[in-house]
Amino acid sequence: MKHAEGDPHKLKQQFWRALADSSYLFLELTGRSETAVPMSPQLDKDANSAIWFFTHTKSAFAELGPATATFQSKGHDIFARFDGTLVRETSQERFDQFFNNFVAAWYDGGKNDPDLVFLRMDLGNAEIWNGDMGLLTTAKMAMGMHVEPEAEEQHVKQTSL
Repeated sequence: MKHAEGDPHKLKQQFWRALADSSYLFLELTGRSETAVPMSPQLDKDANSAIWFFTHTKSAFAELGPATATFQSKGHDIFARFDGTLVRETSQERFDQFFNNFVAAWYDGGKNDPDLVFLRMDLGNAEIWNGDMGLLTTAKMAMGMHVEPEAEEQHVKQTSL
């Protein structure tokens, strides 16, 4: 039986709000789970097809290429997995926009550290789940009642970000 998917537009809005409220996501080079580490995404509210990261030249991410990110919101309400492509960001304006003391703390040379790499992840497809099932669905689960249709309405299997 196929159930209806959730509203992609609504789930994307929830995802972006949750990501903006969080400091971390898990990033890895696609197909290379050994590269998976928590990273701090840098967001621009007007750029909904890219996110940015600062990393080190010795990081596997400096190799660039396809990447996969997984995300869990602070309240465990939104979960997402999305892919994209890591490229070097060359915009000095963008670099200056995101560079701050929290980033500087990771690099001995601060803004001018030769080992600092500024990356952009051009976003591809995502799968998003809303983990907030609501009171009625939670009560149904507690009673062992079937809740898959309600859960699927809080999930979108594939959407662009």
